[in-house]
Amino acid sequence: MGNWLPGWSSGGSLGVPPMPVQKLEKSVQVNLEPDEKCLSQTEVSSVPSQKLEEYIQANLKPDEESLKQIDQAVDAISDLLCNDVMINVLKVAKGGSYGRKTVLRGCSDGTLVLFTGLFKQFQDQKKYQDNLLDLIEQRLKSHEKYKKSVKRKLSLLEVQVSIPGQSILLQLLPTFNPLCISENPSAQVYQNLKRSMDQVKASPGEFSDCFTTLQQRFFEKYPGRLKDLILLVKHWYKQLQDKWIITSPPPLLYALELLTVYAWEQGCQTKDFDITQGVRTVLRLISQPTNLCVYWLDNYNFEDETVRNNLLHQLNSPRPVILDPTDPTNNVGKEDWFWQLLAEEAQEWLNSLRLNTAHEPCWDVLPMPFFITPSHCLDKFIKDFLQPDKVFLNQIKTAVDIICSFLKETCFQNSDIKVLKIIKGGSTAKGTALQQRSDADIVVFLSSLDSYDSLETERSQYVQEIRKQLEACQKAFDLGVKFEISKWMAPRVLSFTLESKSLKQSVEFDVLPAYDALGQLRSDYTSRLKAYKKLTELYASQDSFKGGEFSVCFTELQRDFIETRPTKLKGLIRLIKHWYKQCERKMKPKASLPPKYALELLTVYAWEHGSGTDGFDTAEGFRTVLDLVIRYRQLCVFWTVNYNFEEDHMRKFLLTQIQKKRPVILDPADPTGDVGGGDRWCWHLLAKEAKEWLSSSCFQVEPKSPVRPWKVPVVQTPGSCGAQIYPVVGGVY
Repeated sequence: MGNWLPGWSSGGSLGVPPMPVQKLEKSVQVNLEPDEKCLSQTEVSSVPSQKLEEYIQANLKPDEESLKQIDQAVDAISDLLCNDVMINVLKVAKGGSYGRKTVLRGCSDGTLVLFTGLFKQFQDQKKYQDNLLDLIEQRLKSHEKYKKSVKRKLSLLEVQVSIPGQSILLQLLPTFNPLCISENPSAQVYQNLKRSMDQVKASPGEFSDCFTTLQQRFFEKYPGRLKDLILLVKHWYKQLQDKWIITSPPPLLYALELLTVYAWEQGCQTKDFDITQGVRTVLRLISQPTNLCVYWLDNYNFEDETVRNNLLHQLNSPRPVILDPTDPTNNVGKEDWFWQLLAEEAQEWLNSLRLNTAHEPCWDVLPMPFFITPSHCLDKFIKDFLQPDKVFLNQIKTAVDIICSFLKETCFQNSDIKVLKIIKGGSTAKGTALQQRSDADIVVFLSSLDSYDSLETERSQYVQEIRKQLEACQKAFDLGVKFEISKWMAPRVLSFTLESKSLKQSVEFDVLPAYDALGQLRSDYTSRLKAYKKLTELYASQDSFKGGEFSVCFTELQRDFIETRPTKLKGLIRLIKHWYKQCERKMKPKASLPPKYALELLTVYAWEHGSGTDGFDTAEGFRTVLDLVIRYRQLCVFWTVNYNFEEDHMRKFLLTQIQKKRPVILDPADPTGDVGGGDRWCWHLLAKEAKEWLSSSCFQVEPKSPVRPWKVPVVQTPGSCGAQIYPVVGGVY
């Protein structure tokens, strides 16, 4: 590899600059080769994004052969102490960066945990650990090989393990083994932990070393590439220590490792991921410490009362909260005063042009895991993480206004075509947009589109014309526009991303030409009836006509159907959409899932028939929607707010629609649009996810008192809507 940054040597072992390590571990005296003392002072935040992976391999990853030699040296110390009957070592575990296999090249930390039979309970460790450390120190210093490398600092006993190019400052910890024979902790273990801590007034996390074996197991399951990302984050952190000339709390290093694991778990879960996307995701999480609440339920959960009370106390404590996955009392992210410094540095790196060259900015990860959010915290989850704030909504409005002004005033100014009206649709207009997920639909009703047929044959040329005009006007409007290449020969929609100096982020747009089927009297029942009759006749006469093909013409009705609903119901829709996105991300390869609009309608239906009140329980509503998804094979859902069974032609058409293969979910604005789709989409995959989610903490009030769904019928009939329909021969009704 050539030298691609000044001062970097492809032949040397470049890694962590010595200053941060010296400040964190002042007793370290590493015996390094001369070229390794001249480590690169290049800040990682200045490394081009496309070079980050090369940077990790060249400068951060330790040599495998060096680690083998370190292992041999540590094993020799372990064997020496295990053979001493006075210490009575029953088992040994390796912890710290060394045990988690996240060692940086050069200097790193580690622990050698000695589970001793002399400690029968947690309290013994508190009372007698110093005495046992004295004995261990004597044993090591009596050995010629170790007497110069052992150092005692108050209650710490450290051994320097060094070979050329690599050094581990190994902390020796005699501890109580709470797991005994079993490898998996029971609720009783954590009950004993809490009781013992109360008795001896131990600090939170003081006995976390007793669970080192579980920490090892927790990190073993993650791929090597994720540990490369951890090395990059740790290296950045250590460089900051040098920059600040202060020593930060040791748990923060572990907190950053856990936060990196969390980012990958929630946003990626693939072994071959983009390092730049990963680091951007971690930095974005670090930049919002007052929202961070990260924890796992691998070793403990909400079932036991003692553990549950402790967990709920932790979850309600000031953020950031990053719980040790092996010790529920140990919030390793609690040093909130230090996080503000980290947050500022993280934002600075995020804003750097070098990192912004990444194609994909970051993974879709929230600062708190959804699956294990307790039921009574769901409303706060929606408010904190899903509901957009006013700043975000104003950014969307600004972006929409820019495009609408262009379409009205500029796009067709040199032709006879008139823009009859522009309707804002999509989640932004409905009031169900998700936080930091900017998208907007703009429907342009053109005078030249005077029928469904004309829309079918001519819309692609208008899409191309809008794109052409938008490209020509970019400089005049000071826009940065990135167009999405359509896979269709005749695209029906113009999809693009807008970037502007007035926006803090980009906004994704869909611009759709449309025929003004409802005219200017969209609220008039007669106008709607005529529009629907033409639509259904066209649908019946053409085999190639797909249901919902012209639903864009009824965007106003779609928008109004959702927009007029209570605020809390819109919050539930946001929750369902977030759940859907998580399910979608898990599908590898990407599956053809039902449209999100189907889930929105199903949420409205669940609320209408199960609650109907503004003050409903969010967990119950969420549970009900999942229950309907699970029972998708029976679903038949429709509304009669815009069309109904009164007129003969529409009655016959609707009866045909609702006798189709289930699930049937009719668009309340377009009777031809069955967003349930029968076999068209992979409802079975969504139903499988819904079943798995029934074990989520979202649906647990108490261990033996799960959240129950509302009683909602899965099949809606004309009779349930008040229509007097007599049985159809050979039909369902």
